[in-house]
Amino acid sequence: MTSNLLTDLLIIFGLSIPVVYIFFRLKISPLVGFLIAGILAGPYGLGLIQETENIKVMSEIGVILLLFSIGIEFSLRELLKIKRIVLLGGGLQMSITTVVVSFLLWRLGYSPETAVFMGLIVALSSTAIVLKLLQEKGEIYSAHGRIALGILIFQDIAAVLIIILAPLLAGETAVGSDLLDLLFRGIGLVLLTLVSARYVVPFVLFHVAKTRNNELFLLSIVVIGLAIAWLTSVAGLSLALGAFLAGLIISESEYAAQALGTVIPFKDMFMSIFFISTGMMLNLGQMSTHLSLILTATVLVLVLKTAVNALTTFFIGFPLHTMLLVGFSLAQVGEFSLVTAQVGFENGIFSETIYQEFLAVTVLSMVLTPFITDLGYYSAVSSQQLSLPGILTTNRYSLQDEGQEKKLENHLIVIGYGVSGKNVGIAAQKVSIPYMVIEINPETVRQEKLNGIDIIYGDAAQKAVLEHAGIKNARSIVITAGNPVSTWQIIEVAKRLNPDIHIIARTHFLDTIDSFYALGADEVISDEFECSIELFSRVLNKYMVPVKEIETMNTQLRADHYRMLRGPEIQRKNVSGLSLDFSDVEIKSVRVEKQSEAAGKTLGNIDLRKKYGVTVLAISRNHRLMYDLKAETELSPDDILLVISPPEQLEVIRELFENDA
Repeated sequence: MTSNLLTDLLIIFGLSIPVVYIFFRLKISPLVGFLIAGILAGPYGLGLIQETENIKVMSEIGVILLLFSIGIEFSLRELLKIKRIVLLGGGLQMSITTVVVSFLLWRLGYSPETAVFMGLIVALSSTAIVLKLLQEKGEIYSAHGRIALGILIFQDIAAVLIIILAPLLAGETAVGSDLLDLLFRGIGLVLLTLVSARYVVPFVLFHVAKTRNNELFLLSIVVIGLAIAWLTSVAGLSLALGAFLAGLIISESEYAAQALGTVIPFKDMFMSIFFISTGMMLNLGQMSTHLSLILTATVLVLVLKTAVNALTTFFIGFPLHTMLLVGFSLAQVGEFSLVTAQVGFENGIFSETIYQEFLAVTVLSMVLTPFITDLGYYSAVSSQQLSLPGILTTNRYSLQDEGQEKKLENHLIVIGYGVSGKNVGIAAQKVSIPYMVIEINPETVRQEKLNGIDIIYGDAAQKAVLEHAGIKNARSIVITAGNPVSTWQIIEVAKRLNPDIHIIARTHFLDTIDSFYALGADEVISDEFECSIELFSRVLNKYMVPVKEIETMNTQLRADHYRMLRGPEIQRKNVSGLSLDFSDVEIKSVRVEKQSEAAGKTLGNIDLRKKYGVTVLAISRNHRLMYDLKAETELSPDDILLVISPPEQLEVIRELFENDA
């Protein structure tokens, strides 16, 4: 059996590589490639895999890990903010879709039981596919992303109720007690979630993180996720919903970013198996026999659900642009519909022929989802060019009003919060520079959180941890860790996520400087060399050498030595690096103070170039850079000037811009 499973995995992944590569080159979502690979490999395609049960089990793990990671990213606070969307939006979408589909099927001659059950399962959308697409585009936190997630959460809960209602529609009556029992178990599950998020999980993860053992941390995260998912299934709810709740529990702790980074590689692997197994279910023979019926039904379902989803979004209070994005993204029939359809078939609500036709419509709608979603984007963009009434263009319900946290922008990321990291943080705080800290010591994280520091636990070499710290919106990053291997990894990942970020790295030894610059660091500070400079300064000071001469010698020494360490093949990434190549000049920033001699004067009046040999390269005023400088450009208090100057003139320049008083 093990060898059969390994053979099946080798077939599906071996087939997926060329298919997904072709779709990538065609700029089509990889999800479609996995679905096509499943169709080809499955029993109804080339027949390479006949037994699909093992693959289905592994695909369920993929859905669990996807919902687990979404829960970690989202947090309980975010979920409470969209409670109106979950209850009102999800309720309206399910109700309207069910009523319309049931009525149409009843008019076409289906029994009332079949019509109602089919309406309920058609209303469900694909949580796995929709959230995967939103993740790829980075739109989980967008308005349409949060609406889609809210509706999907409601649908996942509704899927459990549909399964319970199946016997009632089939003619059995013992359903009321089941619903009451489910209600009590659901309340218990909510209480378990709140208690675990507040007390249990943070306590466990704190002690696990203290060991600094990555394997133990991974095992703990997986066990927590699977345990909550299992408890949810025992309570009669879906595994996927349980996984989402497990993610929400971890999201409330400072270990969320590290947990997400640990799980992502496994999630991506198992999710690909899910999409492949979904493709395997498509019966090509059944499709060819009833092709026109299946295609017609698929188009009707996509159009109907798009319209209902858009209408629901309008009722919540969102404009046409958001209506179209939500409408198209949730148009497909989902994976939980396949589960509920099987329950309906087993209870005799509909025949095997109807069951197979429904499976074909479901899988086909899932295959088309990436294309339908792209159509939604085109429609949304086009709608903004139209002249529409105000009710279709204004936001009548703002998610911002519900206290959405403002994301950091142009901030500083400090990696490591030892002595060096703390000093950087103190300096940033004094000049009001927003910053976030990443630290691997859980005790430091817990203590500094109590002190009000914006700090998270995690290994900064992981993509998910840096993304959690807002790397894509950050302006600069300071790496205080002395481990060269970790620093290499952090620089490489940081530059890949944000090529424009300014990286300042610390190293213990001189021989690692060149490799840091080669990877993309903008500035590297060597403990070994800076220590020698400090020793040199103390000696000269003891022998009564004037402070100004010591500073000049230090500047010359740094310029000469760092220039020697950095080979000519290393390109300068910013203007401040020029001082390493030209030791007879300094590039510095100076602030125009309110009572200084320069305040209120023009560049022509003070004539820095002629009098002092100093050139003003740019002026920063109210966080905006001014490059087009002229003689009549007037200097205002609090302007910051970027100047290039001979070292001996720096003291004169400072006196010119400092307070006279």
